[in-house]
Amino acid sequence: MTASSHVRSTASRAADSKPLEYLARGGFIAYGVIHLLLAWIALQVAFGSSSGESDQTGAFQNLASQPMGKTLVIITVIGMIGLALWQAFEAAIGESGEQGREAVANRVISGIRAVIYLSFAWTGIKVLQGGSSTGDSQEKGASSLMDNGGGRFLVGFIGLVVIGVGIGLIVYGLKKKFEKRLNTQQMSATVHTTTRRLGMAGYTAKGVAFGIAGGLIVAAAVTYDPEKARGLDAALKTLAGQSYGPWLLGLIALGIAAFGVYCFFQARYRKV
Repeated sequence: MTASSHVRSTASRAADSKPLEYLARGGFIAYGVIHLLLAWIALQVAFGSSSGESDQTGAFQNLASQPMGKTLVIITVIGMIGLALWQAFEAAIGESGEQGREAVANRVISGIRAVIYLSFAWTGIKVLQGGSSTGDSQEKGASSLMDNGGGRFLVGFIGLVVIGVGIGLIVYGLKKKFEKRLNTQQMSATVHTTTRRLGMAGYTAKGVAFGIAGGLIVAAAVTYDPEKARGLDAALKTLAGQSYGPWLLGLIALGIAAFGVYCFFQARYRKV
């Protein structure tokens, strides 16, 4: 057995471990809670009753303010790390070990998901440490990039990538592509229909939010205004400031809440 084959075999055994599966499934519950908190914050922004961060930092801060809040944040961070480890294994070995263009694309997407889950975990750790918000960090990063030669073009490109991710999420949801990652044969007809509707609404709402955030990042590069590059926080607050914004933001909040509930179904039925 070659060294690469040995490493792949070891990774496969680790990925098939029950503790990792339970950790990943618990991570979906934590991910769902975060999205429910995000939805609640978005509703507050829509009706003008929120002055805090309206992104994942705000969600963790909201969680930390509850009874035993810091313990809940720690549990959530552990769940996010569990999801990141699971996706890192899928990126390394593939879901079923097959090769091919689609399999490679899925492994790349798994790697991206691992980074996203780790970013959520890092946000939770920063909240425990009393660190700065995600929006502040994004604004500072955009400002530093735009101060360098060609930085505005890079910021604009990042914005276009975020828009592309948003469009991808919308297509992923509307075409119900998420179902192939679920053990739908284990669901009753009612559960299957409910999960499908939650997934469609959730992915579409997240895609719209990403699209708005990406558009603001592009606008930040064009107008040389780093304050616009605050990610989800700026996207929700900008939308709330429009004449039609509160109603649309309310719908997005409901969609994000739907995704949160969908995550609970993933904890039970996701192929891990």
